[in-house]
Amino acid sequence: MDRTDGMRIFVRVAELASFTQAADSLGLSKASVSSAIRELEAGLGARLLQRTTRKVQMTPDGLLFYERCRDMLAELDELQAMFQQDDAALAGRLRVDLPIGAARNIVIPALPAFLRAHPRLQLELSSTDRRVDAVREGFDCVLRVGTLENSSLVARPLGHFELVNCASPDYLARHGVPHTPADLHAHWLVDYAPVMAGRPALFEYVEGGVRRTCAAPAAIAVNNSDAYQAACLAGLGIIQAPRAGMADQLAEGRLVQVLPEFQAPPMPVTLLYPSRRHLSKRVRRFMDWLADVMQPHLS
Repeated sequence: MDRTDGMRIFVRVAELASFTQAADSLGLSKASVSSAIRELEAGLGARLLQRTTRKVQMTPDGLLFYERCRDMLAELDELQAMFQQDDAALAGRLRVDLPIGAARNIVIPALPAFLRAHPRLQLELSSTDRRVDAVREGFDCVLRVGTLENSSLVARPLGHFELVNCASPDYLARHGVPHTPADLHAHWLVDYAPVMAGRPALFEYVEGGVRRTCAAPAAIAVNNSDAYQAACLAGLGIIQAPRAGMADQLAEGRLVQVLPEFQAPPMPVTLLYPSRRHLSKRVRRFMDWLADVMQPHLS
């Protein structure tokens, strides 16, 4: 097995933290994967992976080698595609992370046409509201909704999601319709808390150009957008969510907009990708496509 193949196998083992899963994803036997890693380590004279009975993790040398491998393999793919003008010639693996709501409502419905146009691409789509580590977990790009934390990643702003306040007809029949944030002391919020920290639930809104918050009771806290929407549909309280994800429920009358004069500030939507000198053609093309797909839903 040549050195490049060994590097690709190492990268997959490092990302999946498993020889078995890496072998399955590459269509190889576990023995072949183990042999390739041993050969690579012998040639380098360094231990890259620490193996135990329960997990596989990179050594400090392995982490350094992983970062260089990712860059070198990306540049090799770019070099091979440099003279291919046909978009259908785009080939290779794309590893992308999207928020659950954006994946379900916007991106996945549009994917069949993109993949038909690029049949040699292999897309690995992670969909989670968890803030993944793009470099450590080997993502080519990630879509983030909300304020960005300090990051070494390159940021490409796409726009903003307009937020809407929603409640179910059943909830409003039982609790009445709030007319101002001051009314919320007699209402319930569904608390969206990706990290369950026991903090009070807050209702955010803009009044007179000033961003304000008010605390309100919450009977339930959830940590992902699907559960957030489901709790609202079940009549458990009021939510503040992107209008793009609520449009069907609002149009069908399953949810009702409340407090329209007191909407939360729009949430920034950003594409992030690792800082590399060169992005492969397939990553650039996917990010341009994703930006176009998202644009009609952004302000």
